[in-house]
Amino acid sequence: MAREFNGSGVPLQAKYDRVQGTPHELGEPGSFPYTRGIRRDMYRGRLWTMRQYAGFATAAESNARYRYLLERGTTGLSVAFDLPTQLGHDSDAPIARGEVGKVGVAIDSVADMETLFDGIPLAEVTVSMTINSPASILLAMVLAVARRRGIPFDKLGGTVQNDVLKEYVARGTYIYPPEPSMRLVTDLMAYCAEHVPQWNTISISGYHIREAGSTAVEEIAFTLSNAKAYLRAARDAGIDLDVVAPRISFFWNAHNDFFEEVAKFRAARFLWAHITREEFACKDPRSQMLRFHTQTAGSTLTAQEPDNNVVRVTLQALAAVLGGTQSLHTNGKDEALALPTADSAKLALRTQQIIGYESGVTDVVDPLAGSYYVESLTNELIERARGVIAEVDEMGGSIAAIESGWMQSRIADSSYQAQQAIERGEAVVVGVNKFAEGDGEVKIPLQRIEDRIEREQVDRLQRFRAERDNALVAARLDDVRAAAAGKDNLMPHFVEAVDAGATLGEICNVLRDVFGVYRAKEVVA
Repeated sequence: MAREFNGSGVPLQAKYDRVQGTPHELGEPGSFPYTRGIRRDMYRGRLWTMRQYAGFATAAESNARYRYLLERGTTGLSVAFDLPTQLGHDSDAPIARGEVGKVGVAIDSVADMETLFDGIPLAEVTVSMTINSPASILLAMVLAVARRRGIPFDKLGGTVQNDVLKEYVARGTYIYPPEPSMRLVTDLMAYCAEHVPQWNTISISGYHIREAGSTAVEEIAFTLSNAKAYLRAARDAGIDLDVVAPRISFFWNAHNDFFEEVAKFRAARFLWAHITREEFACKDPRSQMLRFHTQTAGSTLTAQEPDNNVVRVTLQALAAVLGGTQSLHTNGKDEALALPTADSAKLALRTQQIIGYESGVTDVVDPLAGSYYVESLTNELIERARGVIAEVDEMGGSIAAIESGWMQSRIADSSYQAQQAIERGEAVVVGVNKFAEGDGEVKIPLQRIEDRIEREQVDRLQRFRAERDNALVAARLDDVRAAAAGKDNLMPHFVEAVDAGATLGEICNVLRDVFGVYRAKEVVA
């Protein structure tokens, strides 16, 4: 049966004979408010960056996967880190046991980072790193590698996610309390503005908010509220917003509701253009352009009948392209079961390439513009997201909404309602609650991370520590401690520390001593 409401609660009509809702100016592609796209010619001049997210086991094995993808047409790298790395622990820390290399690559030292990018021209290939709480330290390792290779920092291009607020909201891989975490963000912004001008210093993520169960409206509203918090923090730190805002990017989810997803991207661009111009007085048009990466929705993938995931990913990727993404990752069909195999990663990349080169959707700028349905949905999402943003503002902004538990509670409610719709059969998941066959046993090759990976990584780390100049490392860690306790920008100290041989865990432990560790507030509804 046809739905009466979509997942965001927007009422649906059988047909649309006119654009409904509060009319909003569309403008032209490449002009304010960028509803129709941030480039005048969009994909007619250049396709989006095909940036497959990859990383597993050791730096050497991940490097081999990157080379494999680059040889098959990937145009940008995106690094997945394991949980110990994401949480700022070395691979031999007791808390890391059993998790090393499992959901991403283990990076403990600058030596690992050198191996990760061995043979990869950092001055030519853009690199995105999905890392948040220890983002500054991982970027410092990249900079140390570039310096060793003689690559000027102003030649480096890429992105570091560095969005710690969504960690408190949706993922949980935070380390420090919000205030020092925000300092790390703004220190990185200020440092890169001066020394690494082509680097995107933050990728503000709605992806994980949506994966946690939010609606499309909440994904827009909470992400843009977080973005406002980062702009305020940068302004309070004395940073010119027209210097840092052009290097801010966004990271969105491409979910199942095809037309709502297209409208979501258009609505987010419109809202960001107005927020930056009217609330933050940004004058540079580049500050007003919402540039974004998209990843297809991992939460929609099913372990049952994994071949069906290829179809889901294709539709989600097409929605992202029709919505005007600048960069795209397509999930592997096996990712509900394990990290993707090389074959499934290649198929996911081929999905993007077929959309880009065979479908014809790139021939026209904003091909769905003027659709009664898409424009009506865009108007509705703009108004609903504005209402939620206003609620967050009334609480004092994102940090207050997060610390009170309100934002997390609202996402949990939406997630519960969505799951209940699946349990009742109102929301169909093909091969799971409808058209299901067999006993659900999966018979496809899976990527497995062997136990030897952890042992080898720990051995490598301990040899690295034994061979370095430990007196020099201790001195550099003391410099980090003094800077953290004071007001110096921490980035130069991180670069010198990792270049001297300090490990990720050692630097993070110094920061834990100075900043403390965040404990989430439990909210019971």
